[in-house]
Amino acid sequence: MTIQWAHAGPSILAAFLASLVEFVEALTVVLAVGSVRGWRSTLAGSLSAVLILLAIVAVLGAALTGVPLDAIQLAIGTLLLLFGMRWLRKAVLRSAGVIPLHDEKATYAKETEAMRRRGSAATGWDRIAFAASFQITMLEGTEVVFIVIAIGAGGAGLLVPASVGALAALLLVIALGLLVHRPLASIPENMLKFAVGVLLSAFGTFWVGEGIGFAWPGADWSLLGLVAGFLLAALFAVPTSRARGRARAHATS
Repeated sequence: MTIQWAHAGPSILAAFLASLVEFVEALTVVLAVGSVRGWRSTLAGSLSAVLILLAIVAVLGAALTGVPLDAIQLAIGTLLLLFGMRWLRKAVLRSAGVIPLHDEKATYAKETEAMRRRGSAATGWDRIAFAASFQITMLEGTEVVFIVIAIGAGGAGLLVPASVGALAALLLVIALGLLVHRPLASIPENMLKFAVGVLLSAFGTFWVGEGIGFAWPGADWSLLGLVAGFLLAALFAVPTSRARGRARAHATS
């Protein structure tokens, strides 16, 4: 199976950015748990979840090879479009100030306090630390698995580039976590979600079109046009949402 390199670059980028957001959110909780209850059980929980998620990617990726590509593109494209539009909507509303930005420092403080309320850490194996880190890694990692499978299902050989993008994000977050030992609050998360929402929406639209047999102008290069279209629409929606939010607030004051 050959890799479609016209898709490979955007596939790697989309998987990398989407995975980076999810892994940063997981890292915040893992750091909070480890700093309070110790690192052995905490890291064991996260590693167990990562191994399970990798197995899921391998199994689902192999299973999809027996399904007709058109059916995969239509089903996965629809889900990817809905998923991307949800991210893009939240990113637009956060950029417009309608809903608050996600605060990793506040999340870290909240999780740290929650771990402290659970009592002192065990001297040996800590089931609370293991369970907490396993749960958050599985929760955020499941979204990564969905994104990787969805991007990889869009064409022959795309699962490898999508997996490479997600793995690169994982390694980057692990390295940063080891270096700084604190929440990565300086990462512009909403900007990342804005970009990811645009990319996933463009991929989803493209694959829905291919799934129903639509002949895209310029073939694979039309992805660039879709990305530009979603980006312009989202940028236009930011000041519009901001104005509507202010008008609503003024009307209720």
